[in-house]
Amino acid sequence: MFDIGFLELLVIGVVGLLVLGPERLPRAARTAGLWLGKIKRSVSNMQREINSQLEAEELRQKLKEQQAKLDESLNKAKRDVESIAEPTPPSQGKKQEASDKAAAETAEPASPPPASRLDTALASARVAGNAATSENNASSDSDKDKDAASR
Repeated sequence: MFDIGFLELLVIGVVGLLVLGPERLPRAARTAGLWLGKIKRSVSNMQREINSQLEAEELRQKLKEQQAKLDESLNKAKRDVESIAEPTPPSQGKKQEASDKAAAETAEPASPPPASRLDTALASARVAGNAATSENNASSDSDKDKDAASR
């Protein structure tokens, strides 16, 4: 910051002694020291604030990036689940579209929206998962009973 050496400080001290005199020089030096301390603290506080704001902005950007990645993966998962829930072979895709148009013209109820298909697929997956879990628990319980009986 400032490049003040010992010689410069000595010259400032001698000039201060000549101008202020020996009685007022200690008070003036103390006052100057207090002002310098306040200035240093103010600069330090500003630097800390700026650094914290920069860190907060970096965190916000990282959070936005992670949110975008999460949204992208969620949308991909939704598409995957929907494609699994209602698979349509590519060769039957055009035939299916034609039959859907014909069904719409004959006033049959329309197919449920993708969100409800997703909910239905997730619910059936949960039911299947719960059934498998309960079967595993039942088999492990029977194994425990057999072990207890053999002892």
